[in-house]
Amino acid sequence: MPPTRSAFDDMPNRLLQALPGPERARLLGRFEAVELAFGECLLQPGGNMRDVYFPTRSYISLILPLARGASLEVGLIGNEGMWSVDVPLGTDTSQLRVVVQGGGIALRMRADRFRQELGSSQALRQLINGYTVVVLQQLAQTAACMHSHLVEGRLARWLLMTQDRAHADHFHLTHEYLAHMLGVRRVGVTVAASALQQRKLIAYHRGNIAVLDRPGLESAACDCYAADQLSYARINGSPR
Repeated sequence: MPPTRSAFDDMPNRLLQALPGPERARLLGRFEAVELAFGECLLQPGGNMRDVYFPTRSYISLILPLARGASLEVGLIGNEGMWSVDVPLGTDTSQLRVVVQGGGIALRMRADRFRQELGSSQALRQLINGYTVVVLQQLAQTAACMHSHLVEGRLARWLLMTQDRAHADHFHLTHEYLAHMLGVRRVGVTVAASALQQRKLIAYHRGNIAVLDRPGLESAACDCYAADQLSYARINGSPR
């Protein structure tokens, strides 16, 4: 079905919102509004990418499988962006596991049709090219973050990123998922989360997280969070 007012206007995808008005209106008529469910797997490693998604009230986790059953979250996409930038680059498969971390509405289009839209719209092509650069910068930032920053600061960064995309002060993240986010063992997550909770920056109980002090959490986060914000601001403003 075509996107409804509630699917876009009340919580728009900010990447699409950056398009010129007539071009945005034309393109929105080509999307289908879908409800993504928490935990839904949109792609398994090696799978074919048949669709592109522009979240509005949902957010999507990109997880890289590692050796011995471990994994690492390398990206988090909400209404500031789209999945997947591989499609515009002409790639049909991905080695990532793509999971819905926050359920809600997204705008979906077939990958082949989206490529056609890119070919016929210079404004869309320029916007997606700029967003692709941002995504590549975020991946590089995440790789550097793993080797350079302490777990507590990295956890604060990912909690802020999640809050930005959840558009709420409360959200659910299990110890297992937090370990995936940071590429550490669960005991490392427990120590870092406890430290943030003792500073009264968050409340954490059975996977339910409440951000109590946003400015304090920003101060506790590693520098990568501010770098991410600057990258997004170049195309559509802060993801918040």
